[in-house]
Amino acid sequence: MTNHSPNRQTLHIGFVSTRFADTDGVSLETAKWAEVLAQMGHKCYYFSGYSDRPARRSMVVPEAFYRHDEMKERHDRFFALSRRTREDTLWIHHWRGNFRRHLYRFIDKFKIDALIPENVLAIPLNVPLALALTEVIAETSIPTIAHHHDFAWERKRFLVNGIQDYINMAFPPDLPSISHVVINSQAQHQLARRRGVGSAIIPNVMDYETPPPGIDAYSADLRERLGIAPDELFILQPTRVVQRKGIEHAIELVRRLQRPARLVISHASGDEGDEYEQRLREYAAMLGVPTIFCADIFDDVRGHTADGQKVYNLWDAYNHADLVTYPSVVEGFGNAFLETIYFRKPIVVNNYSIYSTDIRPKGFRVIEFDEFVTDETVVQAQAVLDDPALREAMVMRNYELARHHFSYSLLRHKLRVQLENVFGVNGDTGASPEGFSKPFGAESP
Repeated sequence: MTNHSPNRQTLHIGFVSTRFADTDGVSLETAKWAEVLAQMGHKCYYFSGYSDRPARRSMVVPEAFYRHDEMKERHDRFFALSRRTREDTLWIHHWRGNFRRHLYRFIDKFKIDALIPENVLAIPLNVPLALALTEVIAETSIPTIAHHHDFAWERKRFLVNGIQDYINMAFPPDLPSISHVVINSQAQHQLARRRGVGSAIIPNVMDYETPPPGIDAYSADLRERLGIAPDELFILQPTRVVQRKGIEHAIELVRRLQRPARLVISHASGDEGDEYEQRLREYAAMLGVPTIFCADIFDDVRGHTADGQKVYNLWDAYNHADLVTYPSVVEGFGNAFLETIYFRKPIVVNNYSIYSTDIRPKGFRVIEFDEFVTDETVVQAQAVLDDPALREAMVMRNYELARHHFSYSLLRHKLRVQLENVFGVNGDTGASPEGFSKPFGAESP
């Protein structure tokens, strides 16, 4: 480990995950952390299996991606059975060794001073990668801020498995050089109760100090592209199509609004299969709700499809939306909530647990329901859509609250505290000149 100077303030920080790309919450939040760390004078680098981050600062190992064919096949096997074979164990340790060597090379190539694993030590999507990362941290004592977005015990599909010993070992590991960060108070309590591990809370954030972009020439035709008529409402569901998002409630709400409207679902199914999407398509058809599944034309950056069609970013969708639905049953925090507030749009929210404990008490004004859409939910939504003054007062109040509680300035302060706990106020690592426990060579075992 290279320690560039005894009291330098620029740190080389290595983010590690299965992917850094697209519009999933982990990738989006990583980008915010990296932006704030860069503003603080640090340099950020990325290790993953799939990435859209700058190539000169990235190391991509395709097998680290949780949807790599071999990794996904083995993952599905691990969580379909309650036991594993000797061959499974040999496979895990083969890839653990491979990932370990790649991680050493990453740290050596970019002279990494600190690691930030992004959910890779929380959700068992790539077990050998997490085991390898745990070993590297244990062997080197490299300062690590483990950023956990959701844990295995929060997902029903991870409860029955044949690898519980490995889950106990690395999801998350309890090592002296790891500082654990969670995104909500319930995760903090559960991590302490289940693992005896303390953690800090850093909620998801948005750059509320910078006003949002508006509709421009590129995005002006989005409604037309989606087939939304001028007299129709644009109702946006800005989440992945997975069951815990509760999208059937959004479909029901649109049906009961009794106004011309189309529900636009901006994301794809993700890592949990396509059965739920098929169920939603059938449900929407049954209720007669025009529903547009359009993940193919939205990405985190603008661009074009292979056949030359425009691809919009998610911000374009928010700008055009008349109302945002967020009927999630379970959320780690609520990126879509913060994004809706940022674009000053009214939002319909299911009173999911993290919202009720960590967001709602701040005083936000939303259209709220508890587990199912009621007549009162519909009446409130209609009132907000029909009364511009009421809508403006609601969204402006929400923006000011979010700027106070969930802004980049809050993230900047909390990250500074995390780094100073390890490196001191002047960036002194406190390590010997030759670095941590051993040099990171490409041929490290």
